[in-house]
Amino acid sequence: MTHAPKSEFLRTLQARGFVQDCTDLAGLDAALMAGRVTAYVGYDATGRSLHVGHLVNIMMLRWLQKTGHRPITLIGGGTTKVGDPSFRDDERPLLTPEQIAANAGALRTVFDRYLDYGAGGALMLDNADWLDGLNYLGFLRDIGRHFSVNRMLSFESVKSRLDRDQSLSFLEFNYMILQAYDFLELHRREGCVLQMGGSDQWGNIVNGIDLTRRALGAEVFGLTSPLLTTSDGRKMGKTAGGAVWLNAEMLSPYDFWQFWRNTTDADVGRFLKLYTELAVEECDRLGALGGAEVNAAKVVLANEATALLHGRAAAEAAEATARAVFQQGGVGEDLTVLTLPRADLAAGMTSAHVLAAAGIVKSGKEAKRLIGERGVRFDNEIVLDPNAPVTAETIGDELKISVGKKKHYLLRLAG
Repeated sequence: MTHAPKSEFLRTLQARGFVQDCTDLAGLDAALMAGRVTAYVGYDATGRSLHVGHLVNIMMLRWLQKTGHRPITLIGGGTTKVGDPSFRDDERPLLTPEQIAANAGALRTVFDRYLDYGAGGALMLDNADWLDGLNYLGFLRDIGRHFSVNRMLSFESVKSRLDRDQSLSFLEFNYMILQAYDFLELHRREGCVLQMGGSDQWGNIVNGIDLTRRALGAEVFGLTSPLLTTSDGRKMGKTAGGAVWLNAEMLSPYDFWQFWRNTTDADVGRFLKLYTELAVEECDRLGALGGAEVNAAKVVLANEATALLHGRAAAEAAEATARAVFQQGGVGEDLTVLTLPRADLAAGMTSAHVLAAAGIVKSGKEAKRLIGERGVRFDNEIVLDPNAPVTAETIGDELKISVGKKKHYLLRLAG
């Protein structure tokens, strides 16, 4: 992209690392300079919570509103009934209308934290409002005729599935048509001219742009963000304990805070730009810190990201809890929260087994060596016997485990 944007929205996004591709960057920039632009991101209601991987696009909507434009969060109450086949090996399980409605309600609580839905502000819409009532024959005649099956088969999300000789149902094949129709309908209803999404949604976004141009003769745009991985190659938002959920009912504010506090050193500056509203210059300064100082930058990242989602009080409480749990070394040391199924302890575990089962060490042999060297503490007490039995009663709900002077873990029992 050689165009240097003049609009505040695109300048902000480029400076903070949000932009991957745009169908017409100069055209979109001109539209943003000419007046208030309406843009949307769609979210299917396939689960009770979004995860950290969705936060990039939520932050894009937030920056859109902060720079004077109008964001739409589109809940896929209709498209969820079909299921997005993009880059999946098999068909998504079909959900009941009741499940979809419950999931949609849970998602709305997260969007309320990032966007202002007051009078004249952001909109939250559900594509079931127009998809549920479609006349099939009319839809085929008016919309289906604009789609080339040959072109649809060329999209990577479909092609990769077929190349592996994996079935793609006619139901799933219709998903990209329905999603394209969303853009057309939002342009009709709300004057929406921009769809945003992750780079894996490029094909779906281009479909919507083509359909809107063919059916209405309208000029609309698509903008994608990069699919993020951590500097060590892990998918963003995935941890050993599972996805990093945004709903507090599925992941506590404390655990959310800890996720950011455990960021790899190399990712701090980049994540500050994407997931906080600190000035770019401050993000660069904090990201350039090295040695023990980078831990202070990680605390800033954890506090700012948590405050946006759960509120400033929750962020401060999480930091205070971390300080209390790890008071011997303060927040400058490595902090990791782990979970262990309560049922595992019922099978009869020893101190060495707990270290291995929690993933703190690779084997029982390594655990016994560390304990023999007096290098392991449970709740600040040195563990002397690797064969000492450990039960849920002796642990309680949480156990602080220290290995050496700088590695600390908070082990929580689940189930």
